[in-house]
Amino acid sequence: MQCIEPEPKTYVLQVVELLKQEADAIIKTANQLQPEGIERAVELLADCHGKVVLVGVGKSGIIAQKIAATLTSTGTSAVFLHPSDALHGDIGIVAGGDVAVILSNSGETDELVAMLPYLKCRQIPIIAIVGRLRSTLAYNADVSLNAAVDREACPFNLVPTSSTTVALAIGDALAIALMHVKGLTPEAFAFNHPAGRLGKRLTLRVRDLMHAGAHNPVVSPEAAWIEVLSAISEGGLGAVNVVDDLGCLVGIITDGDLRRLLQKVKHQELETLTAGTIATANPIAIAPDILAYHALELMENRPSQISILPVVEEQRCIGLIRVHDIVRSGI
Repeated sequence: MQCIEPEPKTYVLQVVELLKQEADAIIKTANQLQPEGIERAVELLADCHGKVVLVGVGKSGIIAQKIAATLTSTGTSAVFLHPSDALHGDIGIVAGGDVAVILSNSGETDELVAMLPYLKCRQIPIIAIVGRLRSTLAYNADVSLNAAVDREACPFNLVPTSSTTVALAIGDALAIALMHVKGLTPEAFAFNHPAGRLGKRLTLRVRDLMHAGAHNPVVSPEAAWIEVLSAISEGGLGAVNVVDDLGCLVGIITDGDLRRLLQKVKHQELETLTAGTIATANPIAIAPDILAYHALELMENRPSQISILPVVEEQRCIGLIRVHDIVRSGI
């Protein structure tokens, strides 16, 4: 008797359908938001002279924390305040010039409702991202943004899914709109993200990564080839700068340059070899305040790639920087 094994279960269709439900909820929200409400909310945030205080409970509180982080990273100071903590002293963080953004699906959460009078007595504007426009929160807000959804992406219509996704999307949209209003530049964004790849590309400079001072191997033009070899070995960078008595760059010698020359030169000519005769004269160099990413482009975007650059400031050679140093930085 032949046994027929059941087909393995697949959840792909279910997951895709749930994603489509949440995407549809966002599209519906984009169509139901009132233009005047959006304009007013962005204006209040743009005119905020203090900080934006995000408030929410439960899953809405987690979304509020994410929106606060997005605002802060895009140039607007923001903090998250839990309403229960606010009622026990933390409301002291709220000051004149602040703007409150409160998230709630029902608009009737006890802790939020209890907190509203204490926010209003501080005379700060309140923006509500709320699932019910006929609610206590919406009635007490200066601006209410309609975050209502037809149903949650949950078979019981209970688990906060579509509603929190919509609230997050509204918060993200406000943050990015505000970023445009403030004219945030990539450089300013990178200033708040120094550990990210973009931040490093827009902030790290040659000076930050170069080998300088005692770690900058140099020889004089009169140095014998054996001194050059010793300097390259001791420096451990695969190259040595050749500088004159004033510290000005004369040339550069890489270990590859030296090896290739020693393979070609006649034995009797070794005694006459000096750094000045071996060096690549007038090499490509870079200034210390140039972005390290631009140094990387200079070394790689050329017919014949190079892996190391002398660093020159006011005609004096002050260091070396390698492709390896830049790549290792995470750029």
